[in-house]
Amino acid sequence: MDVAIEQSWKEMLHEEFQQPYFEQIVQFLKNERKAGKVIFPPGPLIFNAFQCTPFSAVKVVIIGQDPYHGAGQAHGLSFSVPEKTPPPPSLVNIFKELREDLDIPITTSGNLEQWAKQGVLLLNASLTVEANQANSHSQIGWHTFTDQVIKCISNHKDHVVFILWGKFAQNKEALIDAGKHKILKAAHPSPFSAFSGFFGCKHFSQANSWLRQIGEQPINWNLAPAIHEFQ
Repeated sequence: MDVAIEQSWKEMLHEEFQQPYFEQIVQFLKNERKAGKVIFPPGPLIFNAFQCTPFSAVKVVIIGQDPYHGAGQAHGLSFSVPEKTPPPPSLVNIFKELREDLDIPITTSGNLEQWAKQGVLLLNASLTVEANQANSHSQIGWHTFTDQVIKCISNHKDHVVFILWGKFAQNKEALIDAGKHKILKAAHPSPFSAFSGFFGCKHFSQANSWLRQIGEQPINWNLAPAIHEFQ
């Protein structure tokens, strides 16, 4: 199957695109759209994380569970929303931790493309979702695909930082070679769990410290210029 995905990823994952489960994902999405279901993100943005962060550029991986299921929110990057879309609560908490960790002002923009273009792969375990139905596509085969993405990075790259927030992401730890990669774990930034270990985790500064140690350019986590203090 010829999948519209960034070329380096197409080469690394070409065997996955030939698997029966991947054909089943494609057919499922086609059938859902024919049935009038609204699917997020829009088709051209399903592989946006890969488009923004080519395989060769990956330095950091932040694993999310599911695309946002509200209209206009999902654009193919975990935790991120398009420009002019209000940041959801988990993202607000991410910005709060950034402020405490690196003294970075909280911005009005929830678009994390600037991170992605520096080598932060913002990967959701499911790459699509039905409108207003959280986790609705968690059983259609996406987890098989994204687990292979994680394994591919672990096996074929060295010294990547994997950021695992919450139990769901931490279940992916078994796919990662801890002997050559940096694994950072904390509670999920959701308002339901952020005070149970996400706030104060300092993952952003820890990631940059690791990148400096191995001679890589650290990530500029600052999304300025627009500044707004969330309450």
